[in-house]
Amino acid sequence: MPPVTPMLAKSTPRVPAADSVDGGFLYEPKWDGFRCLVFRDGDEIELTSRSTKPLTRYFPDVVEAVREQLPERCVLDGELVVVSGDRLEFDLLSQRIHPATSRVTELSSSLAASFVAFDLLAEGDESFLDAPLRERRARLESLLTGVTAPLHLTRVTRDAAEAEAWFHQFEGAGLDGVIAKPLHSVYVPNGRTMLKVKHARTADVVIAGYRLHKTSTDGQPLLGSMLLGLYSSDGSLHHVGVAASFTAARRAELVTELSPDVVDLADHPWSAIEMGQNRWSSGKDLSFVPLAPTRVAEVGYEHMEGPGEDARFRHTAQFKRWRPDREPASCTYAQLEEVVGYRLSEVLA
Repeated sequence: MPPVTPMLAKSTPRVPAADSVDGGFLYEPKWDGFRCLVFRDGDEIELTSRSTKPLTRYFPDVVEAVREQLPERCVLDGELVVVSGDRLEFDLLSQRIHPATSRVTELSSSLAASFVAFDLLAEGDESFLDAPLRERRARLESLLTGVTAPLHLTRVTRDAAEAEAWFHQFEGAGLDGVIAKPLHSVYVPNGRTMLKVKHARTADVVIAGYRLHKTSTDGQPLLGSMLLGLYSSDGSLHHVGVAASFTAARRAELVTELSPDVVDLADHPWSAIEMGQNRWSSGKDLSFVPLAPTRVAEVGYEHMEGPGEDARFRHTAQFKRWRPDREPASCTYAQLEEVVGYRLSEVLA
């Protein structure tokens, strides 16, 4: 019974060789959604998040599919995703978390979710936490034979070369990388026994402002996050994300370092837009200190989300270094790596 914390992964820079661990690896696509444990005991069904928070009320469509297709008593580990066209869309998935019951009901039809299963924790009276992955996978395949959308069983391979190909191909379908799991490993809740390989890229961006850190005071202002911009083909500066990981000492230094660039909001290219306002930001102070768009920085990021020149960094970017040798006008979308398209239906096949 919940709460149970799911098994986690630690990062590695490349797909590990199959012979680099005793017994080899089972490789899986890394799904870009909400981690979810599914608990079923007859008509009692619970969906819980990575942090054990309940997700059940937000996904009645998945609950109904679980009731219709999964064994009477089981616990599965997997990922909730939303498909748009032939790729995953995390932004659409985020919209499913809504406080209004009427809206949840509406979204369960207009933004239907899917559950991709990749591990088995229990079935009937039997716990599989102490069973090796090869045994858990075999039992999971047996249990899910014949399931149909919106339930899916993730693809797997034991071939590192095939996993390497997935890493490059599947990003075009909205996936996030590759997971490598030792075949001999048991299921360790909250333990980082898996390996994850995610895309790592850099981009040159304009530093167009910053928000103050929550611990700032009038006597000691601290930078909380840098606001990052890229120029579109029509010459407008788009807000594409933030960089926020700095030490306390560096936060104070950056406020001083950036002070010559502070301008009036009326003279700033973002004076007419609401920065970051959405239903998640209700009640938060999203005011920012506008900076003249003259400084360029190199940041690290995993991938972009959104179409064309409306794309933004999917996660918080990592500040790498200042780039005084670059002109702000050169910080355009054109510099970004174009991900090769790939059909999600081929990943789920």
